[in-house]
Amino acid sequence: MPQSLRLTLYKVFYYASIFAWDIVLSLLNLLWFRRPLGKVVPEGHPGYGGSWPEYRPPQAGDSRCSCPALNTMANHGIISRSGRGIKFTDLTRQIRTTYNFSSSFCSFVPHYAAFMLNKSYGKDTFDLAELDLHNGIEHDASLTRLDTALEPNQSKVHQPFIEELLSFASDKDSEGRPMLTIRDMSRISGKRRVEARMTNTEFTLSTFHKIFGSTNSATLLTTFGGQVEDLAAFLVEERLPQGWEPRIRSPCGLTILKFNQTITPLEWGIRESEWVNGAK
Repeated sequence: MPQSLRLTLYKVFYYASIFAWDIVLSLLNLLWFRRPLGKVVPEGHPGYGGSWPEYRPPQAGDSRCSCPALNTMANHGIISRSGRGIKFTDLTRQIRTTYNFSSSFCSFVPHYAAFMLNKSYGKDTFDLAELDLHNGIEHDASLTRLDTALEPNQSKVHQPFIEELLSFASDKDSEGRPMLTIRDMSRISGKRRVEARMTNTEFTLSTFHKIFGSTNSATLLTTFGGQVEDLAAFLVEERLPQGWEPRIRSPCGLTILKFNQTITPLEWGIRESEWVNGAK
């Protein structure tokens, strides 16, 4: 059997099995009690009880990428602080315990990255910067980075974008602290897409990458609850505040099925036409 056909069959089998497992986990989440506050991160893992390992900004020679979640894990030493030589299998485990995503989601993302890089999930390692293959995981119209055509170094945050994103918060929690909503994320995403298309002559954004962008945006609402104060540290410094824990308290973590209940309305709510005249 040709190698390419064998790989295709493996991918089909893998994706079918992971989505079936995700459905099982989604059902279990409905039956079991939520994780108690202060114990969302499992005991014995970094971040248990809101106590995160020392934060250190990246040093010269360290590898970082366009994903704040992975950079943050490296900055806290949850994965390799240098961002180099990371095992795909280790990443699966650490995403699970750090952000309380389901085992299905935490398997899916590193597998997708391994497929994208033509590497073995079980045997190979990667550097964070390798993930910034343009239009692989990285894409135009990011909410936190300039497009690759304008800024090749995708580890570099663009703070004006982040400040604008956080300024869109229209809700408040019970203590009066500003919070982002699905509608807020849809509006800022539409604005960014219009502006990126106008300023980047090499702009591309396929349907797949639109969904991927909305998935990233949905993470800010699910894992961080849209809390502006926490997101400022996470997006600008790529740091987890002491005392923070994931807002996801489901016993089996945030499943792909449940995640799509935020991703879908966020993407459908994007109206680029709202910003066409204002962006000119």
